[in-house]
Parts: sequence; C-alpha cells; structure tokens
Amino acid sequence: MSRHSFRNLLIIPLAFSLSGCASLLFYPDQAMRLTPEKLGLKYEDVNLTTPDGVTLHGWFLSARDEPRGTVFFLHGNAENISTHIHSVAWLPEKGYQVFLLDYRGYGLSEGSPGLPDVLTDVATGFRWLLSEPRVADRDLFLLGQSLGAALGAYFVGANPKARARLSAIVLDAPFASYRELTREKLALLPVTWPLQYPLSRLMPDDYSPIKNIAELSPLPLLIICSETDAIVPARHSIALFEAAGEPKALWVTRGFHIATFGQEDNRRRVLSFLEEHKRNAPSVVGDPTPRKK
Repeated sequence: MSRHSFRNLLIIPLAFSLSGCASLLFYPDQAMRLTPEKLGLKYEDVNLTTPDGVTLHGWFLSARDEPRGTVFFLHGNAENISTHIHSVAWLPEKGYQVFLLDYRGYGLSEGSPGLPDVLTDVATGFRWLLSEPRVADRDLFLLGQSLGAALGAYFVGANPKARARLSAIVLDAPFASYRELTREKLALLPVTWPLQYPLSRLMPDDYSPIKNIAELSPLPLLIICSETDAIVPARHSIALFEAAGEPKALWVTRGFHIATFGQEDNRRRVLSFLEEHKRNAPSVVGDPTPRKK
C-alpha cells in the first residue's frame, strides 16, 4: 500500500457508512506507464476470463535461459503491473519465468476491485498457470507484496490444491488483518482517532490472512518485513509468522515499503530460498477457487 492510498483512507472515513468498506482498500490505475519490452524483457500479454465473466490482463515474462521455475506475482493495492514490474523484472535474468496479474479494475483488466472478487482473480490466474505447458513439471512459487501478500496468503491457505502445487510462498510486507490495519490508520489523525474502533469494525475481515495462515503448513513460507516500514508496520508480519506453522522463516530488513528487491542482498537471499525449496512439483489439476473458511 502507498502513502497516497492511506491518505485517502484517512480523509474519507464517512465512506465506511456510505459504501462498501472493502473498496477503500483498492486504488487502481488504468494507465500503463511501462512495458517489459522497455526493460529489455521478452514477454507476452495474457488475457483471462473469470468465472463471473470479467476479463483480466497480465504479463508472462520469459526466463532468459532454460527456466528454473515460475513465480506468480501479486502486486500491492495501488497503480498496476506497469509500475510494480520493477519488483520482479530482475528474475528472468536469474532463470525464472514470472506471471504478473492485474486484478479487476487495474491496468487493462476490466471491472471494479473488491473483496472477495479479487480472490477470484487470483484463482483465475493460478488456474491458468496450472494449464500452461511452460509451467508444468517446473517449480511454481507465489510472491506477493503488501495487499498482494495478504491476498496470496489467504488464497493459498484456503486451497489445498494450490498448496500441493506450489513449492514455496514468499510474502513481502504483508498485513495480518484488514480490520486492524484500518484501525491503525484511523488512529493517526486526531479527527478520526475517537472513531477508530467503531469505523474499523465496519471493515470486512473474513479474508484476512491471519484467519488461515496456519493452513499453509507444510508449504515453506518466507515472510519479509522492514522495521522502518511506515505503511505496514513489521508487527503485522511478526503476528503472521507466529501464527504460521512450520517450515517458516522471517526476515526483518530496513527500507521503504515494498522496496525490498531494490537491494541486491535481498534478491540473493530470495533466490537462495527459492533454490532451497525447489522440488520440481508436477501439475495438480483442479479448481483453485477460494472457499471461505
């Protein structure tokens, strides 16, 4: 999530009582500011249709050489894949294919975002990966950042077949609870501080990753957070880590929100994690649509 996103959240608290609260989590942008081609990456456009008839858009980045695996990337709550691509643009050179998906309402994807609809989008993207020959019989990893980390964690926790197909999952700057994060942001300004508890109670919390993070086990889990993150405090990652089962790892770094992969050392550490948990998993055929627990 961005500073701009939460500034908007703070100045429009009355919207909680006037519209769907979950819509305040999403700040989509339809303008495509960058393409993989401009970064020298080989790619193709992917267009998918959800079960409820929404057309989604994404990019499939090819690995430079023989693929070592595939990363399913879920971005944060603002803008779209054309701005978030910097977080994963380095992976193809390291031998990893990457599938970046825009949720409904983001970039070239149709519709308007909201919960639980965006989880259907994640399931649709994952289903496509299961059917893609370039992904079959290779390791598949999920990497989510901020909102994408929360969505990815809940989706995988709710889907045994997704857990069976994935080799590992990486969550960068996740938040544990939509409701708790909302309360924290409402508490930052004097005008909304007195209303932080009643207003935050209006935020749907059914799909928060803290609800089912324990279900990820025994899928290897890596949680990354920054102790200087002013957007999503590290305590959210710590809460998720404590609630998760083994095997799990927690890395505490320093730096801005979801700026993790701008640091070469963090890239090397994540690559080591992926390599450590490669298992060349076979495809699993099935419906990965999330089920509310």
